[in-house]
Amino acid sequence: MFGWSFREQLMFVCRRIESRAGWPGRWYVTLFLAVRILRRAALLSSVLFLAWMAPYLWAQSEIDEVHVQPRVQQPNADQTVAPLKTFDGGSKPMRVNVDLVLVPVTIIDGMNRLVKGLDRNNFEVYEGKSQQEIRYFSNEDAPVSIGIIMDISRSMASKIERSREAVMEFLNAANPQDEFFMITFSDKPEEVSDFTQRVEDVQEKLLYTSPKGRTALLDAVYLGISKMRQAKYERKALLIISDGGDNHSRYSEREINSLVKESDVMIYAIGIYDRQFMTLEEALGPELLRNMSEVTGGYAFTIDNPNDLTNVAKAIGIMLRNQYLLGYRPASAARDGKWHKVKIKLKHPWKLKLPGAFRVYAKSGYYAPAQ
Repeated sequence: MFGWSFREQLMFVCRRIESRAGWPGRWYVTLFLAVRILRRAALLSSVLFLAWMAPYLWAQSEIDEVHVQPRVQQPNADQTVAPLKTFDGGSKPMRVNVDLVLVPVTIIDGMNRLVKGLDRNNFEVYEGKSQQEIRYFSNEDAPVSIGIIMDISRSMASKIERSREAVMEFLNAANPQDEFFMITFSDKPEEVSDFTQRVEDVQEKLLYTSPKGRTALLDAVYLGISKMRQAKYERKALLIISDGGDNHSRYSEREINSLVKESDVMIYAIGIYDRQFMTLEEALGPELLRNMSEVTGGYAFTIDNPNDLTNVAKAIGIMLRNQYLLGYRPASAARDGKWHKVKIKLKHPWKLKLPGAFRVYAKSGYYAPAQ
């Protein structure tokens, strides 16, 4: 009997009780079956509830534990080359130089305002447990290469107009020297605008976006990072606008997270979510965007009202315009191909007398080149 299935055990008990107790025994079996069904339903409800709450169960880091975003210098011809597959199956070398690590940092105060007016003495940079000497510091508005990744899946039908307005607001807040490209995605990603410095070129493409199909978000991020290898500027960023998780990509979340860590591209995301998630993919959408953004030193905004899109897009543009750039030469420039953890400690600028704790947004490390 111990090797029987639940159904076989139940039928055995039914026959034994019916033969001895008649109809009262059948009522007992009915009660026993109802209890088992309710217990399984309760377990399923608990699992679904935990999946829905998962994106909100992780707290942010303390300010002295916040990681920083390392940037790398443009490579020379004799540097180590590592292959990286492009979206179309080809390959192109990606060079990494750790002679000078450049670190863009964004700082927000307790009232969600950008903190300006700091100098190099307000920062300490660590690689692993070793403090590094800051050899370069700047807070100037340097130009950025920006990729816009826009969700045009079927579920965006009621939000597409606000999404277009948000992209235009973001472009209008840009540095005149910035360059842009745009990718849209539904069943698959599509590059609809090559790198350009003319805002009008991107805005024209927005007029032809039509919602349809499913959501291949991860594939779109892959294509965007691959495209960034054609970027003109050292500072690079992706802006993602989407309303849910992925349900139609070739690439897995693990593959894309690894690629994001290697890419040296900041990711900012605007997640437009309904108040109730209809699928498990939608419930995991906020966590997906948050994980991708935070590891790069960017930020994922979560909104439930499409009318807030334009204000959030404008805020992201301002964040890109107001970053501190720190540079250091690693004390131990190991070419081991491993992940090197980097973090920043902010010395509290008491002279500014700003309320609340500061939050620092930056990347968690970089991969050193292999021999």
